[in-house]
Amino acid sequence: MKRLLLAILLLWTGPLAAQLYHPGEVLRYRVSYKAKMFPNTEVGTVEVTTTETTCDGKKYYLVKGVGRTLPTYRWFYNMEDIYQVWIDPVTLRSEYFQSDIREGDYTFESRFDYVWQDSVVRTRWRSRQRPFAEKEMPLTPESMDAISLFFNMRTAEADDFSKDKPEYLRMVLQDTVRNIRYRFLGREVKKIRNMGKFRTLKFDCQLGTTEGYSFTDGTVFYIWITDDKNKIPVYIESPVRVGSINGYISGYKNLKYPVTSLVK
Repeated sequence: MKRLLLAILLLWTGPLAAQLYHPGEVLRYRVSYKAKMFPNTEVGTVEVTTTETTCDGKKYYLVKGVGRTLPTYRWFYNMEDIYQVWIDPVTLRSEYFQSDIREGDYTFESRFDYVWQDSVVRTRWRSRQRPFAEKEMPLTPESMDAISLFFNMRTAEADDFSKDKPEYLRMVLQDTVRNIRYRFLGREVKKIRNMGKFRTLKFDCQLGTTEGYSFTDGTVFYIWITDDKNKIPVYIESPVRVGSINGYISGYKNLKYPVTSLVK
């Protein structure tokens, strides 16, 4: 399910000034596993929220993504992944990013500090209870964490996407910057369980390897987003070795714009 949480957050970018942060917005998703000889079984939830907060006397937008297994499956595999990013409401740039991952007996923590005036990002991370590792990497306007990438594209105009043309961005991870390739595949009306039909924009995305622009064994997923000003992901499909992991929108509230993509 961690892959689906990243897929929801990990999208493509537009101009920094176009980022859409709307305090009070809540997006909820259900996650399921599907295989040829296995029924479509819901296994978890994802929730993405945006609030306002104050840290060290400064105001921020705080965006939080949380993925959890459903209570029915926690005896088998208990997971709670939390991703948070603090955004300067004036510059609309990420200043801090933090993740706290707990999956069974495995834990992982990371923090990114963006130092824009020096064009560097300082990262620190550790798994389980090992000592923290640290690294400083060059920072460009196209390099950011997964949550920031998600919000950075949400006001891009649909007409700006060129069908089937590969585009690229970069995502900051703990000790490297990974390249992402995505393509706009076209418009499609997508039916979402218990939510209705939406006019959507369909994309395929692929996370490259650590060796630069190699995508031969990178993570692939498909995503459908609403064809309106909100640009909400409504369906995500990520193939795995056997079957696929899927996520679909199950609720939303306090959106900035009307959901004009919903087909009556």
